[in-house]
Amino acid sequence: MNWGFLENILSGVNKYSTVIGRIWLSVVFLFRILVYVAAAEQVWKDEMKEFVCNTRQPGCETACFNHFFPISQVRLWAMQLILVSTPSLLVALHVAYREHREAKHKKQLYKDKATIDGGLFLTYIASLVFKTAFEVGSLLIFYFVYNGFELPVLLRCNQSPCPNTVDCFIGKATEKKIFLYIMACTSVLCIFLNSVELLYIIWKQLVKCVIRHHVPVEKRPSSRYHSQGSNINRYVSVEPGVINEGGPIKAKRDLPTL
Repeated sequence: MNWGFLENILSGVNKYSTVIGRIWLSVVFLFRILVYVAAAEQVWKDEMKEFVCNTRQPGCETACFNHFFPISQVRLWAMQLILVSTPSLLVALHVAYREHREAKHKKQLYKDKATIDGGLFLTYIASLVFKTAFEVGSLLIFYFVYNGFELPVLLRCNQSPCPNTVDCFIGKATEKKIFLYIMACTSVLCIFLNSVELLYIIWKQLVKCVIRHHVPVEKRPSSRYHSQGSNINRYVSVEPGVINEGGPIKAKRDLPTL
């Protein structure tokens, strides 16, 4: 499978993310996509051939394999990666919509098109909720379909058309179990990061609302900077070097007005 399209999506979203969101992207790249492409995909490459039962009954091995693995673990893992990554595309699409609006009206409509406020705030919240829900749902599917994250070497099967209870063996069982543990741990880590980022941006938005409604304009941080800038602009047209000792700077009176 070519994962280049997913890498391009996540790279484009990176510049619109918070610090915690960038940590999440790093975890997805290094410990999930890279591990999957470089190692896990090869471990599950011949899973059907490496599943062997001690019987020569035609169809018995296939029936047992389908019973124990109704969904291929590696394909379910790949589907999980796609599902948890694509909600981030919502943020990039929303920013692109803002850019399209500004280009259409030919003027600046937003102070910063990538600032998480207004509609983009709701889009960002929705993407985090979807990512967390997909992570939790994928872990639950893994747990209930495969009875946990253990992968025994020996399985006993009595499915038809097997003549009796037969012993079936899974190839590379220990190696596959290690990769399943890595997958589960990184999923839990991503759920934690998504939850922290969700609380962070909600808290940040609440602080902005409190400042906007309860803090006087002159006491806001931006207002202080504005007043300092006004004081500086007041002395833009001064004559250099003309300073009264103990008094204010003398302004040059004969400057032409623009």
